[in-house]
Amino acid sequence: MTLKFKRIHPEATLPAYAHEGDAGMDVRSVEELEILPGARALVHTGLVMMLPPGWEAQVRPRSGLALKHGVTVLNTPGTIDAGYRGEVGVILANFGSEPFRVAKGDKVAQIVVAPVVRAGIVEAAEVDDTERGAGGFGSTGV
Repeated sequence: MTLKFKRIHPEATLPAYAHEGDAGMDVRSVEELEILPGARALVHTGLVMMLPPGWEAQVRPRSGLALKHGVTVLNTPGTIDAGYRGEVGVILANFGSEPFRVAKGDKVAQIVVAPVVRAGIVEAAEVDDTERGAGGFGSTGV
């Protein structure tokens, strides 16, 4: 698959895989900003992605930002649909105890491309029984 991007900002950097075999490609900021503890911000990438029909892109956190700074992608994974032609943005949230500075060119998230399966939807009059039943939200232990 070839994935096309259009740069809409002069300092935008095309996403790139850091290592052979990586699932996610790194995306970078085109702006400088500060995210205070407990706050969130939309980080601009300066890129428009052109996904083919039948595919999606998932915007995911970078583990190093989460571990070292408590910074993550708030709506993880964020979904970019094939029909979207706006700028790729990353919603970062700072759960750390210190302000977090984003500099131009910083890696702020990763994107994983995946096929989309569309389900047919029908209404059911009854729901079948299973061993698990309605157990959820910690029902199998902590």
